[in-house]
Parts: sequence; structure tokens; C-alpha cells
Amino acid sequence: MAELRKYPRLVESLPIKLSGSEFDIMTETKNISGNGAYCFINKPLDVMSKLNIIMLISLKKAKNNVVKKINCSGVVVRKDCVKDNGKYPYCIGIYFNNIKEEDREILLSYLNSLSKSKTINAQ
Repeated sequence: MAELRKYPRLVESLPIKLSGSEFDIMTETKNISGNGAYCFINKPLDVMSKLNIIMLISLKKAKNNVVKKINCSGVVVRKDCVKDNGKYPYCIGIYFNNIKEEDREILLSYLNSLSKSKTINAQ
């Protein structure tokens, strides 16, 4: 089956902070693309919940590693319950509905630098 997404989704664990008016959640992505992410969380969130998002991306510049902080907003487009996942029994799919194009390009550049073997199929 051909990939239908504009940006391929890669299995990659990135630190991510999700916040709203009544919560702050520190977690990691399970997979990510230029348009969104899927991650485990410790509390249920409803579909269409609005999120403020901070991602930390480690980039190599010359001989140094630099951490780039990307701020964007998103919305929960999918929610799942994973009964046997201990501390993080919920999973959410997030669509980045407001991300600066320069930040998306940084994210895409980082993802493109990763192994192509991490690409996963659209579900």
C-alpha cells in the first residue's frame, strides 16, 4: 500500500511537552512526522482537545550538538487506551495545526537524517 501521508511517519522517541488549560504532560513521541505525532500519555484526553506543544530536537552543527526547541500547537485527532502499558495507559494522535514553516523544516531535516528503516506504514 502506498504512503498516503504528505510527510512519512518515523518511529522516533523525542521529548515532548503537551499542555492545556488544566494539564501539563511530559512524555516522548512513539512516532512523528512533519504534520503530527503519536505518543503515550498518563491521562485521558478527548479528541479535539487543543494542545500547546514543545519538542526538543538534537541537531548536529559542525562538531557540536545543539538542542532546538520547537513550539507549536496541535489538536488530538485520535485516542487509544493501552491496558498493559503501565505508567502510560493512553495513546493519542496529534495533528500539528499551527507550526512555523521554519520549525517544520527543522523537524523534517532531523527526521530525514534518521535511518529510512524507521519509516512505518500508514494505518
